[in-house]
Amino acid sequence: MPLFNHHISFKQVDPLGDGLREEIAQEQMEPEAITLEEFVDEEKLTNYWQSVESDIEQDPEWFHFSEDN
Repeated sequence: MPLFNHHISFKQVDPLGDGLREEIAQEQMEPEAITLEEFVDEEKLTNYWQSVESDIEQDPEWFHFSEDN
């Protein structure tokens, strides 16, 4: 005969159940809310990172990992 004949179960916890869901919804409605749907000028972004790479390569300590032996 088993010593314990009880089944324990836990109620599933809603991580957003403490009001966080409402806070997130409110922040998403703010005019300055960040969205991932904004237009990105790909050419401008590419030019920016190319200039960053050029600046880094001018550093006397710069090396290419493929040349590291």
